[in-house]
Amino acid sequence: MKAPSQGRAFLGVLGRDLAVTGKEFGSFISQVLMQPFFLLFVFGVVLGQLGYVTPGYAQLLLPGLLALNAFFVAVQATAIPLVIDFSYTKEIEDRLLAPLSTRLVAVEKIVFGASRGLFGSLVMIPVGYIVLDEVNWVLSGLPFAALLLVLGSLSGGAAGLVLGTLVSPRKINVVFALVVTPLLFTGSTQFPFLQLGNLRWFQVICALNPITYVSEGLRGALTPAVPHLAGWVCLLALVASCVIFGAIGIQGFLRRALD
Repeated sequence: MKAPSQGRAFLGVLGRDLAVTGKEFGSFISQVLMQPFFLLFVFGVVLGQLGYVTPGYAQLLLPGLLALNAFFVAVQATAIPLVIDFSYTKEIEDRLLAPLSTRLVAVEKIVFGASRGLFGSLVMIPVGYIVLDEVNWVLSGLPFAALLLVLGSLSGGAAGLVLGTLVSPRKINVVFALVVTPLLFTGSTQFPFLQLGNLRWFQVICALNPITYVSEGLRGALTPAVPHLAGWVCLLALVASCVIFGAIGIQGFLRRALD
């Protein structure tokens, strides 16, 4: 009977968090869409009409922005509330009183952040079709693309757990500037990873960024004519990212919970 009780408690806590998101849907959707929309509009429309990018650039850009939203929305949705809960509101203590193991409370935080990241990515699809004129996806690649988005969101949620448990509240803004901003520009969202051969040092840096494998995997699944990494490489890299970030984040959560 213990396992079903834990499962129901997990779903109950997750459902509560999702319900709170529903009440804040307006502010959430505006935060999710603002930055990627302008990136899409400037790089995909403005620079295209001015002749600074090739006509097919939109095909390359949109999957990268889906990857970007999946990862970053999940990071923010996990890290920032955790910093607040542990340091100011102490709301995390209520979660720890639930009939859940401490590890499952940490996993719930990852899953909740990932759900927001996945939603933030999916809402960019209709926006991309409206803003861009040249979006032609291979529909047979949609199931694999969905899997990549789920893994990318889970990786972002796990990375958010690491930041939320290891960084003090006074340093969180500095850490976001020093860590998140470089991740934004090294995730192969605006360029194909395989075409960085002449910038080998930068290619190595991009290879360390989980967003690269979401971006490249989505291009391979949806726009295979664009140069991309093999799908199995992206899949393995994202699974490894989820495991590594998840293990570090859960350990950090356990340490903070016991303090």
